[in-house]
Amino acid sequence: MSPANVTAPGPAAAPTDLPVHRATLSNGLRVLVVPDPATPVVGVAVHVDVGFRSEPEGRTGFAHLFEHLMFQGSESLEKLEHFRQVQAAGGIFNGSTHQDYTDYFQVLPGAALERALFLEADRLRAPKLTPENLRNQVDVVKEEIRLNVHNRPYGGFPWILLPPVLYDTFPNAHNGYGDFSELEQASLDDAAAFFDTFYAPGNALVTVHGDLGEHGVDGTLALVERHFGDIPARPVPQRPSFAEPVPGTERRHGVADPHAPLPALALGYRVPDPAADPDSYLAHAMLASVLTDGEAARLQRRLVHADGLVTDVAATNGLMGGPFDARDPDTFTITAVHPAEVSADRVTAAVDDELDRLAEQGPDTEELARQSARWTAALHREDDRVMFRMLGLGARELLYGRAELAVELPARLAALTGDDVAAAAARLRSAGRAVLTVEPAGDDGADRPAGADTDRTEGSSA
Repeated sequence: MSPANVTAPGPAAAPTDLPVHRATLSNGLRVLVVPDPATPVVGVAVHVDVGFRSEPEGRTGFAHLFEHLMFQGSESLEKLEHFRQVQAAGGIFNGSTHQDYTDYFQVLPGAALERALFLEADRLRAPKLTPENLRNQVDVVKEEIRLNVHNRPYGGFPWILLPPVLYDTFPNAHNGYGDFSELEQASLDDAAAFFDTFYAPGNALVTVHGDLGEHGVDGTLALVERHFGDIPARPVPQRPSFAEPVPGTERRHGVADPHAPLPALALGYRVPDPAADPDSYLAHAMLASVLTDGEAARLQRRLVHADGLVTDVAATNGLMGGPFDARDPDTFTITAVHPAEVSADRVTAAVDDELDRLAEQGPDTEELARQSARWTAALHREDDRVMFRMLGLGARELLYGRAELAVELPARLAALTGDDVAAAAARLRSAGRAVLTVEPAGDDGADRPAGADTDRTEGSSA
């Protein structure tokens, strides 16, 4: 996530000292309870340690497909009953699939806390996996791909089309939305094995955040134990390393898009390990902001306003989500849409020139302060919503064991120096990268890019 064009937050900005309480049930389920009596609602989320990168080879898109299956009822509740119960309580719900995790969440009035815990525990215990549900959801996912990719300009650009250029291994390079032929071959045995392997209690985390009411922390933990504690323990899969060498040279690939009105370009770079080197990782997030966030940003000024080389440009640190939304390896991207008379090489040369300037001189004090303020405003504004705050806490706890990262981000970003950003720019210029070009094609559908896009940047909505 790059910070949005927002103003400074008002007095309701999220607190930075949220009390975090942790527990682990006997079946291995981890629990995170973060009370916030200032809000009138409560959120419950289940984060499961499985995402696109964990799905088996030959079953592209299976993690996302399984997310859909988890909304098709359980042994205790018929299809749509989960929806009805949340909506009857005045709540909202959804789920999303990311590179390294899948989440399920709901936000309801505080009085409905136990209802939310029952509903999430019920489907984690025994979702209704039937041939009818599987075939129905395969069709739903295929239609989602048609809508978001096949029949949309720049579908799959860049998060599906860029990784195969930058990465070599199946977990990092494959299409996480799914190939139609592989989705159609998915069997009920595949679904049952996926559930037994990855949806074990010890591979999941329950987060409760918001108004705990009369339950308090201890009472909430007791409710979690009541509803989740009897789910049988199962072996937890060993999480593999997805590490692979950084490319030593530039890699190029071009695709044709029958719906694109103009050519487009995506540059992909590897970023530092967010767990091993969080400050360098965050410096790349600030670099993305300095490059393209706001009309005064470097590439906005030069490529859009001064030279007129592109009609749109954006930089992001992280292939799909905001800071600390995935484990290593992850991707820094610069994307641009440009007129047909402007070559991709000319745009790339201008980007390289600006990166070289930043590597040599760094951003000035005013520039860095401006982008830091934009980041802080955007993060506080997002955290003003219980849903986003809860999901951020749960994701950082699952991925890094430190939910506190979610509330430390503004201060950590503000502590970055011009030298940190200069080093990030130099790092991009010193290693190999991927260059993806998209060219408009005819209307016959030839060379249509096979890829996928999700409903929101954090993941795909069920």
